[in-house]
Amino acid sequence: MEFLVANEVSILRWLHIIAMVYWLGGEWGVFQTSYKIVNPALPQEERARHMDTAYRIDVMARMGIIALMPLGLHMGHIYGIQPYGGGWLVAVWGFYLATLVVTLAAFANRGTALGTTLANIEDWSRYIMIPFALLTAGASLLGYGPFEAGEGQKWYSAKLFTFGIMLCFGFYLRIVMREWRTLIPILAAGPNPEIEHKLGLSIKRSRILAYFYWIGIMTTAFFGAVKPF
Repeated sequence: MEFLVANEVSILRWLHIIAMVYWLGGEWGVFQTSYKIVNPALPQEERARHMDTAYRIDVMARMGIIALMPLGLHMGHIYGIQPYGGGWLVAVWGFYLATLVVTLAAFANRGTALGTTLANIEDWSRYIMIPFALLTAGASLLGYGPFEAGEGQKWYSAKLFTFGIMLCFGFYLRIVMREWRTLIPILAAGPNPEIEHKLGLSIKRSRILAYFYWIGIMTTAFFGAVKPF
C-alpha cells in the first residue's frame, strides 16, 4: 500500500498511457477490418466474421476511452489543476466502473435484444462525458474555471476539450458500426444493391472522419505528454 501511495501519479500515468494505446490502436484495427466488412466481393459469412472481429477489437478501444476520464481527472487533482477530489473523485471512479460493467455486458450479449439495450445504456455515458468535457474545458480555457488555466496550465483544459471532440467523432463511428450490424445480416438472403450502396456510402464518410479522429487522438496525447502551454 505504501508503494501505491508513494507512486500514485506514476501508476496513474502508466494506466493512462495504456488506455491511450488501446484507444488509438483499437480504432486503427476497426478501421482496417471495416474494408472487409463492406467488400461486396467477399462471401456474406466472411463479412459477418470480420464484423465480429471488429466488435472484438472495438471493445478494447472503448474500455480505453472510458478509463481516460477518471484517470485524467485524478491526475489533474494531484497536479493541482483540477480542484475536485475526495468524494467527487470517488463518484467519478464509480461512474467509470458502472460504465465498464455495462460495456462488457453489452459486448458479451452482442447480437441479442439484451445486448442492444445495454449498448443503448452505454450510450448515455457519452451523453454525460461529452458535455462535461467540452463545457468544463471550454469554460476553463476562457478563464471561467473550474480548472486552473494559468500560464503552463492550459494544456490540461485543451487536452480535455479535444478529448470531448474525439468522443463526438467516436460516437458517430459507433452509430455507423451499429448500422452495419443490422445491414450485413440482410445480405444473407442474397445480393442486395441497395444495402451495398448504403454500406459504400457509410465507409466513404467514415473514412474521412477516421483520419481526423486519429489526428485528434494524437493531438490529445500530445497535450498531455508535452504540456506545450
